[in-house]
Amino acid sequence: MNPKVDEYLSKATKWQDEMTCLRTIILACGLTEELKWGKLCYTFQEMNIVILQDFKQYFALLFFKGVLLSDPNGILVKTGEKTRVGRQIRFNNVDEIIELEDILKSYLFEAIELEKAGSKVASAKPTKLFIPNEFQQKLDELPALKEAFDLLTPGRQRGYLLYFSAAKQTNTRESRIEKLLPQILNGKGLNDR
Repeated sequence: MNPKVDEYLSKATKWQDEMTCLRTIILACGLTEELKWGKLCYTFQEMNIVILQDFKQYFALLFFKGVLLSDPNGILVKTGEKTRVGRQIRFNNVDEIIELEDILKSYLFEAIELEKAGSKVASAKPTKLFIPNEFQQKLDELPALKEAFDLLTPGRQRGYLLYFSAAKQTNTRESRIEKLLPQILNGKGLNDR
């Protein structure tokens, strides 16, 4: 048991009983507990296996490589529409956790075995990014802009293109592009300051 987790749990104002219950089950499976990203995270040989997540409506146990689990009980859910890898088991109270204890342990042991075997999730095929006409015109007009944009990481490029494309009107897209030209030319991402 990690003393930092003890302290974290003592200060929790919501889902404290659920976290404590899951903690006991997870530790019985031989995982190491840590605090990562402000959450209780459990690892095997320094590889992330599960993390406890608290939300307003429910509490969740997220398996980092949940997509690889067999899920014979059909209890794993995607965390979002575009989620590829992680899967959650959601709870509303301690009784639900206790009822699923044996199933949770089997999922945890399967996740550990997948990690021992070095199982990996296949990389997603990169999707072609849509470049709005207004931005393409600027790239064609300004070679320095094209060079600066090409030097950005794929994630930063994607951020700009999604932001520009989200505008429904041409004027709005043009305004966004003009406003962010200096930032692109300075090699910064959309949210960099």
